[in-house]
Amino acid sequence: MRIARIAHPQGVAFVQVQGDEAAEIAEHPFGTPTFTGRKWPLADVRLLAPILPTKIIGVGRNYADHAAELGNEVPAEPLIFFKPNTSVVGPNVEIKLPAVSERVDFEGELAVIIGQPCRDVPAARAKSVIMGYTIANDVTARDLQKKDVQFMRAKGFDTFCPMGPFIETEFDPSDVRVVTEVDGEVKQDGRTSLMVHDIPSLIEYVSAIMTLLPGDVILTGTPAGVGPLTAGQTVSVTVDGLGTLTNPVANR
Repeated sequence: MRIARIAHPQGVAFVQVQGDEAAEIAEHPFGTPTFTGRKWPLADVRLLAPILPTKIIGVGRNYADHAAELGNEVPAEPLIFFKPNTSVVGPNVEIKLPAVSERVDFEGELAVIIGQPCRDVPAARAKSVIMGYTIANDVTARDLQKKDVQFMRAKGFDTFCPMGPFIETEFDPSDVRVVTEVDGEVKQDGRTSLMVHDIPSLIEYVSAIMTLLPGDVILTGTPAGVGPLTAGQTVSVTVDGLGTLTNPVANR
């Protein structure tokens, strides 16, 4: 099932996307969704970020080539950090560059959406707690990341977590291509099979620390090729099978 969150003439709704049509889901998309019967042409609605999580857990240095390009070692255990849910924006919304940073980087990633409350999930059972997958851009103020002990400021500015356009519930994330383009030029080109810590092991690790709730997001890391964004550019992240997430860039 392809799930989206939309703004329509009467408000906001979760929908199932089938072709060029959006069918409204009653209440929420978790479990087995039910439908209200209302439908809209996709051309008549605006795609929003497909989920508003209670928390976003990022995973750093989960591709060896990305760790190497920044001069870092690959961590033996997952290196995790938070991004606030106020950093989330949807497709085609501007990424705003804060004046306090002199270098803001793109980081195209596969994102995992949790589908049920869970804790202490063994890797062998991780698939059962996943709702689906979407695309994310873990935008990072690189100079502030290097300056601070923790990543919160560098990762946490408003608009620093574009997500979308859809959540795919039937998707095999084990070996798909992740490509980031800036103004049409390919900057990142990797495959999820090159993750240091795979998705089941990430869910096991994170859920041993904290309870995960429906809609929570785990960002699985970014391949090599990260680089700076400037106002006026457009950044697009494509994951095979999930589509393309595109956002313009502007000064805050």
